[in-house]
Amino acid sequence: MTVVRRILVVDDEDILLETITYNLEQAGYRVVTASNGLSALDEARREPPDLVVLDVMLPGMDGLEVCRQLRRQDATATTPIVMLTAKGDEIDKVVGLEVGADDYITKPFGRRELLARVRALLRRADYPNGAEEQPRERQPPSKRNELVVGDLHVNLSGRQVTIRGQMIDLQPKQYDLLIYLARNHGTVLTRDQLLQHVWGYDYVGDTRTVDVHIRWLREKLELDPASPKLLQTVRGVGYVFRG
Repeated sequence: MTVVRRILVVDDEDILLETITYNLEQAGYRVVTASNGLSALDEARREPPDLVVLDVMLPGMDGLEVCRQLRRQDATATTPIVMLTAKGDEIDKVVGLEVGADDYITKPFGRRELLARVRALLRRADYPNGAEEQPRERQPPSKRNELVVGDLHVNLSGRQVTIRGQMIDLQPKQYDLLIYLARNHGTVLTRDQLLQHVWGYDYVGDTRTVDVHIRWLREKLELDPASPKLLQTVRGVGYVFRG
């Protein structure tokens, strides 16, 4: 039996809200809507969605605060969130990622871009450890759900990350990025490679997204984020996890 995904769309522009709703419903999703931040939070509490499309500019409580609130609630702490930002508002994109959004779309955008972002985020939620792309590992069952690189220990089935014996909380995309880097420890990965493998091959975005998430991870993993030892920058190329 096919499960119909429930998507919460939050925007105060009626025409845009109707257009997004129509396109998502035509693609087979079940859509619920909200025109302001408070009603969006109420709707998310009533029945947690599988994904949220959230405009930054909302009356009263803006989209950034809505995103923060959703991340603080257990039911939506890991729900994929894609934010809608006005053209040229780079600060909204960066801040949106920093408060917990997984992706952003710049207005105006087309139907194909919207659906590609939604599909990519939902797919990543279904396969958080890259199971759809990774071959089955030939190792004892007790090790298949564990990833250990130096002081980093990850319980893959429980998505629990421990560094130097201390458990840390990561947002979904931070976790996905860390897992990919750790599984390729010692290998220098370009920003484009990270975008493709972590955000999805149909992701349409820029490499600044990777830089923001790397900075996030350093703040949580490194003893001194200003002088990282685990997540190192390879100038002109990308990043490497030293472990």
